[in-house]
Amino acid sequence: MWRCPKCGREFKKINQGHYCGSAPLTVDDYIDLQDDKTHAHLITIKNAIHKSVPDCKESIAWSMPTYKNGDNAVSFAACKNHVSLYIGAEAIDFFKKDLQEYTTKKSAVYFPYDKELSSELLENMVKWCLS
Repeated sequence: MWRCPKCGREFKKINQGHYCGSAPLTVDDYIDLQDDKTHAHLITIKNAIHKSVPDCKESIAWSMPTYKNGDNAVSFAACKNHVSLYIGAEAIDFFKKDLQEYTTKKSAVYFPYDKELSSELLENMVKWCLS
C-alpha cells in the first residue's frame, strides 16, 4: 500500500495518480490541476476535439476529460511522461500507419510530452471516432 503524502489517501500502486481533494468539474479545471509541462499537450488535444467535432458534449467522466457525440466518446488523461488519448481499438487499428511512432495500447495512444503533437492527426482521429 502507498499513502499520498499530500492527502493521506491509500492506494495499491506506488505513486498512484489521483486528485488530492475534489475532482475537477470541468475540462479547464482538469487541465489547471495538472503539471505545467502537460498543459500544451492537453490544450492541443482539447482544441483539436472542438475543431473537428464542434458540437460534441464535453464532460468529466472516469476523472478524465471526455467528449461524446451520440454513443461515441473519446477521452484523454495526463500521465507522468505522456498524454493518453482513449480512442478505442477500432480507431487504433484504422490509424495504425499514422501511429507507428507512438506507443499504443488496446484503446489508447500515448503522446509523449517531449514530442510535438500533430493537430491534423488528432483532428482526423477525433472526427473518425465521433462521427
